[in-house]
Amino acid sequence: MEKIKIGILTVSDRASKGIYEDISGAEIRKVVDSYTNDSGDFACSIIPDEEDLILEKLIYLSDVEKCNLIFTTGGTGPALRDVTPEATEKACQKMLPGFGELMRAASLAYVPTAILSRQTAGIRNQTLIVNLPGKPSAIETCLKAIFPAIPYCIDLLEGPFMICNPETISIFRPEK
Repeated sequence: MEKIKIGILTVSDRASKGIYEDISGAEIRKVVDSYTNDSGDFACSIIPDEEDLILEKLIYLSDVEKCNLIFTTGGTGPALRDVTPEATEKACQKMLPGFGELMRAASLAYVPTAILSRQTAGIRNQTLIVNLPGKPSAIETCLKAIFPAIPYCIDLLEGPFMICNPETISIFRPEK
């Protein structure tokens, strides 16, 4: 059985320079590992907040590394250097705005500043790309909200069948 390949792209000027540890990327991997029984292979990178670099890396992870799913973390706020959603939109042929809407709604239960978030998601060829926030606690909140739809989206893109852990996440796949 083919394993899913997951890209994790941390977008951070400081983490890319080694000023601090990439705890956001590690949090994504921890949560995804808890949700799946066979999370497959990971391709992880840390780059600065540069739109051209983000776009280049998203294309590389999708087209060359053949990731079925890419999570970005960081660069989704209103700050001048936050350009991850713009790069994601350029990389994708189809946008899935419902992912961002649901992540903001879930985060709003915890912080009123969730309305400042610009996370989005889209599809590049057969790859689902999802922007997550950079704060580890917000990553878990957002993944818990959106992950139930991800395995079915991967199915629709003709990717590997994701086997999830029903003790940690309840996913949705329509009955055939």
